[in-house]
Parts: sequence; C-alpha cells; structure tokens
Amino acid sequence: MSFEAVSQITQAEAGAKELVAEAEARARQMISDAENDGRAAMKAAEEKADRELSELKKRADGKAVADAEALSADTESSKTELRARAEKRVGRAAALVVERIVSG
Repeated sequence: MSFEAVSQITQAEAGAKELVAEAEARARQMISDAENDGRAAMKAAEEKADRELSELKKRADGKAVADAEALSADTESSKTELRARAEKRVGRAAALVVERIVSG
C-alpha cells in the first residue's frame, strides 16, 4: 500500500472515530434530555393530581356538610311534627287516665 492510501485510511478511521464520538455524545444528551423531560412530566402530573385531589376533597366536604344540614332539617321537621302530634294526644290521654281513676 502506498503511503497516501495508508494516510487516507488513517484519516478515514480518525473521522469515523470522531463521528462515533459525536453520535455517542448526542445520544447521551438525548437520553439526558429525555430523562429530564420525563421527570418534569412526572412532577407536573403529580402536582395536577394533588390539585385535583384537593378539589375533590373540598367538593366532598361541601356535599357532606350540605347532606348533614339537609338531614338535620328533615330530622328537626320530623321531631316538630311528632311533638305536635304528641301534644295533641296529651290532653286526651290525661282525660282517659282521670276517667279510669274516677270510674275505677
């Protein structure tokens, strides 16, 4: 082989090594960028999930309070109705007791 051919082969090998090194560097950078993007996406998803969970908790708490207030109002209404019915019957019950004692 001539000196010129050997020199060209050496230059080609050096060029190929340089291209491989550049490709490896780009690949490492792409991997690093992808990992960083992945971490950022995970953090954003976690923050979004935390916000949504907080909102759902607030809604659930609000609904629970509204349901409890509605139940309390229904219970109070039933209690008032039962008390009114009982008060109407107290006079009649007292009259029956007196009648039984007197006729007894």
